[in-house]
Amino acid sequence: MNAPHARPKRKRIAALLLAAGRGRRFSASATQEQASISKQFHLLAGQPVIRHAALALLPHVDVLQPVGNDPLLPEALAGLDVRPPVEGGAERHDSVRAGLEALAKLPEQPDIVLVHDGARPCVPAAVIARTLEALESFEGVIPALPVSDTLKKVEGGVITGTVPREGLWRAQTPQGFSFPLLRDLHDRHRTALTDDAGLLEAEGHKVAIVMGSEDNIKLTVTEDLMRLERVIEDQKTQPVQAPVLLPRVGLGYDVHAFAEGRKLILCGIEIPHEKGLAGHSDADVGIHTLCDAIYGALNEGDIGRHFPPTDEKWRDMDSARFLIHAGDLIRSKGGMLVNADLTIICERPKIGPHAKAMCARLAELLKVNPSRISVKATTSERLGFTGREEGIAATAAVSIMVPDSGE
Repeated sequence: MNAPHARPKRKRIAALLLAAGRGRRFSASATQEQASISKQFHLLAGQPVIRHAALALLPHVDVLQPVGNDPLLPEALAGLDVRPPVEGGAERHDSVRAGLEALAKLPEQPDIVLVHDGARPCVPAAVIARTLEALESFEGVIPALPVSDTLKKVEGGVITGTVPREGLWRAQTPQGFSFPLLRDLHDRHRTALTDDAGLLEAEGHKVAIVMGSEDNIKLTVTEDLMRLERVIEDQKTQPVQAPVLLPRVGLGYDVHAFAEGRKLILCGIEIPHEKGLAGHSDADVGIHTLCDAIYGALNEGDIGRHFPPTDEKWRDMDSARFLIHAGDLIRSKGGMLVNADLTIICERPKIGPHAKAMCARLAELLKVNPSRISVKATTSERLGFTGREEGIAATAAVSIMVPDSGE
């Protein structure tokens, strides 16, 4: 029996903002006055360091949970849409566990959690977006930068060897995870690790790398304050220029045969008919061809590349999930969907009575105005497999505007 057809639930995203550490290396390099407060509460461009970090995270998450014991924390985040801070622990992993426990008590628990250091105030929005996008395919993702400098091992002030840098990356935050998985690992492990990705690695879970940013500096020593000030000043002084958008066109085509005992799902809605369509997922031929057109316009292959039919987790999947991914991919590249034109080819059922509802559903999934979506139908004049009512075919054309990469 096929799984019931239901709209996919939008993933709920939470973030932990860690502020429990004192910053021993910062204190060691600081004046007595500077060392009197934790590094994340020093002023940077007139605001506490941790407030910059919170402002960077808030546009991307549903819930922001600060973790820390310092009485300056509520004041530093005053007026922002964040939850009341929870107390951290003696070590970083204790603070993460405390934050996860607080999120677990929410009426609606998150699906994804980002873990970010309060001492990283300048994380670019693109880094957060890349991390969230990769979490569609992996249970753990971290931003990082490849090591470019030669590494030396030193003992007693003397070089004792050279460390090969091939395959070495510098980890940054926010690190992203499946919330249920990270909570389970923290419940079962009390190991002190420098980052949460290490918990997943220890149990054999794949953790993906996305490109970080040189601007995503962690405040570690006092000299970093000057570097961070320059980053913020550069961001202020750089002229805000609208990106040059170039048109891209994609075409899609898909076919599914009729099958007994299945619901007929077309363009995200159920259509009354005596047969459904055969396929690994719900076989929504309209959405599949629209996804292929979008992926083609973005030079991202086809739907099978992103959702392989050999993978059992996509069996009987609501194809709306696929179209949401395609729309998110457009936005992650800084692009926009101009319009989509979809043609369904079949003798029966009649598509006209349902076309308006189809347009509305596709627009909802793609987060665009329904005026940008066209759904129409034609027959093959009783010729071929569609004429013999053996199945349904669909074609789609999309127009997308994406920033010029300069290549």
